[in-house]
Amino acid sequence: MIDWKAVRMLITDVDGVLTDGSLYYDANGESIKRFNVRDGLGIKRLMAAGVKCAVITGRTSQIVEARLRELEYDAVLQGVIDKAAGLSRVRKLLPGISAHEIAYIGDDVNDLPILALVGIPIAVADAADEVLRIARHVTAHVGGNGAVREVCDLILAAKSGSV
Repeated sequence: MIDWKAVRMLITDVDGVLTDGSLYYDANGESIKRFNVRDGLGIKRLMAAGVKCAVITGRTSQIVEARLRELEYDAVLQGVIDKAAGLSRVRKLLPGISAHEIAYIGDDVNDLPILALVGIPIAVADAADEVLRIARHVTAHVGGNGAVREVCDLILAAKSGSV
C-alpha cells in the first residue's frame, strides 16, 4: 500500500513524462515539445497544497525552461546525466524532506538510479520494462497524456482524506 499522504515532494523527468517523448523540429531546426495542460494544473494544485515540485531532466531546453517557469516549479535541473546526483542537488535546494517523502515519475533506464533512492518510484504506463519492474506505482496514462495529473490527483486525494 502506498502512503500518498506522506508525499512532500514530487519530482519528474520531462521527456516521456511531462511530454510524450517525441521531439518535433521546425524548418529552422528548433525543437518543439507538447505539454499536457491538465498535467500543469495538477502540478499547480499540488504546489498550492504545500507539496514541492521539481524536475530533473537529462536534456536542456528553453521550451522546458519556459513551461516550468510558467508553472512556478520549486526546482528545475536540466542537463543532468547523473540523476542520483540531481536528487542530492534538489534536496539541498529544498531541504527538510527525506527520501521516503519523495515520489519520482520516470520512463526510461536513465531514471533507474533516482527511482531506487526515493520513497515512491513511479513509472508512466509506457515506460521501459526495467522501469516498470521497479516502480511501486504504474500510471494508467502514458507520458505526456495525463500521467502526471493522475499522480497529482492521487496525492491530493490522500491529503484531503478522500481515499
